[in-house]
Amino acid sequence: MPDAARPPRHVLILGGTTEARRLAATLAPESALRVTTSLAGRVAAPRLPDGEVRIGGFGGPEGLARWLREHAVDALIDATHPFADTISHNAALAAATAHVPLLAVRRPGWVPGPGDDWHQVTSLDEAAAALPALGSRIFLTTGRMGLAHFAHLTGPWFLVRSVDAPEPPHPPRMEVLLDRGPFTVEGERALLRAHRIDVLVTKDSGAAATAAKLTAAREAGIPVVVVRRPALPTGVPVAAHPAEALNWLRAHYRSAFNAAGSH
Repeated sequence: MPDAARPPRHVLILGGTTEARRLAATLAPESALRVTTSLAGRVAAPRLPDGEVRIGGFGGPEGLARWLREHAVDALIDATHPFADTISHNAALAAATAHVPLLAVRRPGWVPGPGDDWHQVTSLDEAAAALPALGSRIFLTTGRMGLAHFAHLTGPWFLVRSVDAPEPPHPPRMEVLLDRGPFTVEGERALLRAHRIDVLVTKDSGAAATAAKLTAAREAGIPVVVVRRPALPTGVPVAAHPAEALNWLRAHYRSAFNAAGSH
């Protein structure tokens, strides 16, 4: 484990989220820190964060552990999407192997309120199984990578929203809407009306940028199938916001921030 008395030479952020970009923007001005954000490369035109950026996979936990050692990483922050469970488990294994402290940044999940008609499931397969009993015009906002789980449903019509165009397999009756949040409640109301949506399917990704659809569905009395998050690896500390991650870094490497000054 790195010596807490010396400034960390290198902080690696596993990114791709708003929280990761905010954290990189906060850390990059710290002159004592070198900040690198790693992006998976699944989005054609990602929003690039401040600091250094690498794009692409590591080759599993062994490859990530090797990268941590070769690039003298002193702290690893997993700020990936709440459903990116593979990289989160790889990060936990790699951090343990390379003896690098690890923190997960996870935005709070959504909580149903009065008037919500939520049907919570544990997987995309369970979500697909629930749809025939709920409606026939589905607004699917679970991302383009999971469409294969719905490909066998030939009866319902799907409106699929994603950043990039999906590839097969996917449902046969489908319209694709290429868009990126944040979205407004007014816009989501109009979308539900225009496409006569009677069921919404989403993952519990949390955050305000994509929460407007939940408000619009509540107002319209539309049932929402919500896929619960996978659990984080056991023993990994969690921060709910970038500010908490910054405090964690300061606690581990106080001298780095003292040397750089207060920002």
